[in-house]
Amino acid sequence: MKNIAFLALFSLALASCGTDKKEGAAPQASTEAPAGAAVEGAEETAEAEPTETTLSPEEQRTAGIRLGKVQDRVLSGGIKVNGTLDAPPENAVTVSALLGGIVERTTLLQGSQVRAGQVLATIRNPEFLDLQQKYLETSSQLEYARSEYARQEELYRQEVAPQKNYQRARAEYRALQAQVAAQAARLRLAGLPVGGKLTTTAPVKAPRGGFLKTVNASAGQSVTATDVLFEIIDPGHLDVVLNVFEKDAPQLRNGQVVRYTLANDSAGADHQAKIYLIGRTVGEDRTVRVYAHLRHEDASRLPGTYVRAVIETNSATVPALPDKALVQFGGKDYIFVAAGKPTAKGETSYRMVAVETGVSENGYTQVTLPEGETAASAAIVTEGAYSLLAKLKNAEEEE
Repeated sequence: MKNIAFLALFSLALASCGTDKKEGAAPQASTEAPAGAAVEGAEETAEAEPTETTLSPEEQRTAGIRLGKVQDRVLSGGIKVNGTLDAPPENAVTVSALLGGIVERTTLLQGSQVRAGQVLATIRNPEFLDLQQKYLETSSQLEYARSEYARQEELYRQEVAPQKNYQRARAEYRALQAQVAAQAARLRLAGLPVGGKLTTTAPVKAPRGGFLKTVNASAGQSVTATDVLFEIIDPGHLDVVLNVFEKDAPQLRNGQVVRYTLANDSAGADHQAKIYLIGRTVGEDRTVRVYAHLRHEDASRLPGTYVRAVIETNSATVPALPDKALVQFGGKDYIFVAAGKPTAKGETSYRMVAVETGVSENGYTQVTLPEGETAASAAIVTEGAYSLLAKLKNAEEEE
């Protein structure tokens, strides 16, 4: 019995000790971090995207990397339009043969440069002889009328002849004077000699210098006075002629600046003109014609050249970068900034920086750098930015 009682008491002691250990261990377990939290933190660290890449000198040459800085440029959110360069009416002339005839000779081609007074073609017409003949006959009659007028004037002064004879002689003389003057002017307009040797040919001369836009004459061709043989354009002064949609017409004002680019311009080229005339009618294509004077004339520009333009309705000077400096990724705009100086091996690191963009015009875009980036000192990649983006993202995928 004593042994049984001892065993029972020993069992109860062991049970009470186990319960105390469990209760003391519970608070210690509650202070440990959950295992899942440590795993999530590791995943977030692993998912952080790299923003810097390093290129060797050979890789930089292959990618065409070029550096530049943020520039202050005048950009506007104006009206984007299309148009052409064209000569104003006073700089474009058409040339015709005054009396028509047969084109005997012409050696000029479209695009040829001509000077004022240069012979463009020679026209043959038998009627030229009639004009010269009438002039010579009328000139002879004028000589006789001049003598008769002088004689009648003297007789009238001496009161030998009646006054009406003197008046008739004076009227005939003045009438013949007018005829001779008119016939001489007609001969000059036709390019024929006034007096002298008779001829059946007359030259067609250029009224002003320029280049031939159109040549409609060829040897042996029959032409009339209404046929346009040549068109001459003086490229010394051209206008920008723009077609503006009617919905944008209320925003137009005389004096507004037009910035335009030509098809053969390099990126960033900037030409300017100023509006001096706005059309008052809407064409069949629902556009209004607008004319602007070029700020800087250039004789090498050709009429009819296509232009893309922006009419500045409001403008401001803003920090800007070439469009090639910007890359898009994940719906955001980025640039690459050279991070420090090249190493001894010539390797350079480039850091991708997010920026805010604004107005874009003529190959440049307004940018706002994040805080901590100084525009004046930042060496920014202006060419080859997409090559850097490709290398950066390829390296990320490999990891």
